[in-house]
Amino acid sequence: MHIKSSRRNFLRSSAVLGATCMLGSTARSTAGGSSVIVVGAGAFGGWSALQLAQRGMHVTLLDAWGPGNSRASSGGETRTIRATYGPAHSVYYRMVARALQLWQEYEKRWNLKLFFRSGALRMAGSDDSYETAALPALKEAGIPFEKLSVAECARRWPQIDFEGVSWSIYEPESGFLAARRACEAVLDVFLKQEGQYRQVQATPGRITANRMDGVGIGAGEVLKADSYVFAPGPWLGKVFPFLAASITPTRQEVFFFGTLAGDSSFREDHLPTWIDGGKHPFFGVPGNHWRGFKIADDTRGPIIDPSTMERQVSEEKLAAARAYLRMRFPALAGAPLLESRVCQYENSTDHNFILDRHPEAENVWIVGGGSGHGFKHGPVIAEMVADALLGAKAPPPEMGLGRLLRIAQS
Repeated sequence: MHIKSSRRNFLRSSAVLGATCMLGSTARSTAGGSSVIVVGAGAFGGWSALQLAQRGMHVTLLDAWGPGNSRASSGGETRTIRATYGPAHSVYYRMVARALQLWQEYEKRWNLKLFFRSGALRMAGSDDSYETAALPALKEAGIPFEKLSVAECARRWPQIDFEGVSWSIYEPESGFLAARRACEAVLDVFLKQEGQYRQVQATPGRITANRMDGVGIGAGEVLKADSYVFAPGPWLGKVFPFLAASITPTRQEVFFFGTLAGDSSFREDHLPTWIDGGKHPFFGVPGNHWRGFKIADDTRGPIIDPSTMERQVSEEKLAAARAYLRMRFPALAGAPLLESRVCQYENSTDHNFILDRHPEAENVWIVGGGSGHGFKHGPVIAEMVADALLGAKAPPPEMGLGRLLRIAQS
């Protein structure tokens, strides 16, 4: 999705929804709702397309490589869902509470396993200010949690060496999600909702009089709608260059190690997902559909191009992962590497999401800045996108573009 747009004054007028969707010059009826094109079929775009279709809109979903593909930030097998966010992100506690509810509702409705309630553990280091600040926010959001001593943690999970940990937060109702499976499921249900999907590279069209007039999809074809939602994930800075300094995709490496034959102690029914909040910034997921014990370094890597990056792990990161395993999970010292992935984060400058109008076009909405914590919020972001586009409710101010433009100018 290599897409260009210029930057002008930041406008915040209301979107005016029309009534036709056109492919080239051929008009298409949209009885029952206005039309929208969603660019990007990942966690934010796919769920938004489905939500808009469920609200009666005529929706066309576009993606360059397909939902949950290996280049996308929504690809891979699993993503954690947890609510411990520290002091600065109170809006996300409420969003996680809603997300947990929605994931379980959709899972039941679709009769498809998407959510694994393993629990989620956040280990505090010597500086526990992040975890301490989370406690009242978790309580206010109604997220069940326990504050556990190191002794209690060691009693519950003897697989973990808690050296250097001061205490932990445990969320018994949290866990992890089936990532690629969910992306595919969302597309399948979207198509059953009479949504239209095309695998194409989309390019924003001309903007005149504060409105975008279509998206190019190759060979001179232009697809038109009343409104547009751009959720291109790590390509957002290429899609809209005025955001290039605010969205910087970074290289992240993930490893899957093998457990001993017959050993069930590292499955999700015996071990929670975990984040090490001390001086070792690793996190992990047990089980993973029997693919192995997943661990990853949460430190931001170098900036990359998600289209062209070679996705082969480095010896340096593999050695660091092995060293961490020896220290924190001693029974896995010497465990063989089964699989690996190179993916990316796409955080915004201040780590808040983006959900706002395009600064030039009142009929264009921009959604992004999701990973690494964005996947779990997909169904909630979709509700927010639909509310915003239909004029029902404004997005949270923390997600406005203005704050990123101010940061970029400072």
